[in-house]
Amino acid sequence: MEQFVVSARKYRPQTFKDVVGQQAITNTLLNAIESNHLASALLFTGPRGVGKTTCARILARKINQPGYDDPNEDFAFNVFELDAASNNSVDDIRNLIDQVRIPPQTGQYKVYIIDEVHMLSSAAFNAFLKTLEEPPKHAIFILATTEKHKIIPTILSRCQIFDFKRITVKDAKEHLAEVAKSQGVAFEDDALHIIAQKADGAMRDALSIFDRVVSYCGNNLTRQAVTENLNVLDYETYINITDLILEHKIPEVLLAYNDILSKGFDGHHFIAGLASHFRDLLVAKNPATLSLLEMGEAAQKLYGQQSQKVSQEFLLKGIDIANDCDLKYKVSQNQRLLVELALMQLSSIGFDGEKKKPEFIIPPTYYRKNDYSIAEVRGTKYEVQSVDVSESRKLEAGSQKLEEIKVDEVIQKVEELPTINPKPITDNRQPTTHNPQPITDNGQPKVSAMSLASIRAKKEMAETLKSTVKEVVQHVNEPFTETEMLEQWLKYAQRMEDKGYRIIASLLTINDPILEGTTIIHELPNESSKIDFEKERPDLLGYLRGKLHNHDISIEVKVNETLVLKKSYTAQDKYNRLVELNPNLELMRNLFGLEVNE
Repeated sequence: MEQFVVSARKYRPQTFKDVVGQQAITNTLLNAIESNHLASALLFTGPRGVGKTTCARILARKINQPGYDDPNEDFAFNVFELDAASNNSVDDIRNLIDQVRIPPQTGQYKVYIIDEVHMLSSAAFNAFLKTLEEPPKHAIFILATTEKHKIIPTILSRCQIFDFKRITVKDAKEHLAEVAKSQGVAFEDDALHIIAQKADGAMRDALSIFDRVVSYCGNNLTRQAVTENLNVLDYETYINITDLILEHKIPEVLLAYNDILSKGFDGHHFIAGLASHFRDLLVAKNPATLSLLEMGEAAQKLYGQQSQKVSQEFLLKGIDIANDCDLKYKVSQNQRLLVELALMQLSSIGFDGEKKKPEFIIPPTYYRKNDYSIAEVRGTKYEVQSVDVSESRKLEAGSQKLEEIKVDEVIQKVEELPTINPKPITDNRQPTTHNPQPITDNGQPKVSAMSLASIRAKKEMAETLKSTVKEVVQHVNEPFTETEMLEQWLKYAQRMEDKGYRIIASLLTINDPILEGTTIIHELPNESSKIDFEKERPDLLGYLRGKLHNHDISIEVKVNETLVLKKSYTAQDKYNRLVELNPNLELMRNLFGLEVNE
């Protein structure tokens, strides 16, 4: 039986052209060899499995083969590999220094590859400094490490540093496709993509996973078989979950999450993947950013279809909720409940990216229309163009909003309108021929602004608008009790306290306001506190009108210099007051040896 050789060894690159994903470094090393600019000390640093040791071996062979590249000749006698993880003492470095002095028997250079060099002790590093700075002409040192920050600066300053990058998913997938073809293995594009993603930028890991999956699937790699073997959540799972979220099917979402947990997946991994899925959908919405999706064509098509169903606001809100759950997951006492709450919050988001808001009693847009109203006066239509009904302001920055209406301003605006052309009154009298009336474009006679008909029309329209506005205001005003007013007053004070506005919060809670009709009377101790309160009064007034659904609410502030601030009394303060009222309490406390507990 022929011995099996793992793909990581079988397909190890033999030349710089075979190295995957490190073209910038391999080109630099080739040019340095051809121009004779190769440094005597090189440091290869980067993640695991990206080709550091492989490039060091190719370089060691390349510099001893001037003019040709024979992959069968490895010049093993000229290459010395030292594992610093197990040979990290001063004595090991001294033995290495003694070997450096001996020139090579064949070839031009002796190459010393020290792997995991960050494992050397501080004494070993110091013993290596002088030789590394001024080695013999025939010696070249190649240091390899995954943790450059652990190497002392004096070593780094003596080396030419090459930073190896992670292998991209695209490069890893293309290399896996070549390996699969050479072995006669049929594959799906998404299957290789999942393997490349699972490798996390390490080509050696990708080849190891490939061997494992081939052992499970045989000579036909399918996406479903790969996901089962690697126990990963593929994009179809997240697409189905997102469809349920968009349809607001909370029970089905929770059942789907339970199925995921029953298959052995971690909730932390799931919620982090869901945030990444929302990010991919956000990227798929714009064709310009579609290249940022590192996935196969079939997956890109599915992402493009689902991205059209969901708004950008929803995705941003979803990413925020999922990321918040991800951050709290490790410190949560009930991790499953945390994820389920996040899924319920996601399912409660509307398509506009915000939670559904209660309906307005009267929509703010009712008063913002350019064409405010069309009044019917004695069967004649009068169109009022661009009437600004009120100087409206936003009274509540939440779900409840009301518009402040001033009826007198409406009447004043109407009185200032230009000439209104009513429908002429028809009778049997014939107009005189010597003084004809001007005719408008629509065939109706023009009425002078000073005519009785114009004045009468304006007055009638003003009365109609006044009655209409009063009816609207009556619908807004709802009765409320002093208890309801105090409840909303204290809620507003607590909100100011939570936002950090402690002065305003203290002014609101300095005493309980009194309700007289729809007027709220609030007493303050001095004029300076009244000035501070006046700055907050418009927002407070808008908040109360919105919460209590009454437009007639007003706030009156009075200054009462004899007002005593409320304070919290300790148990000792209360006891002292009781002793003042009844001194026998102190005798009883001393008699029985009692103490006042805080």
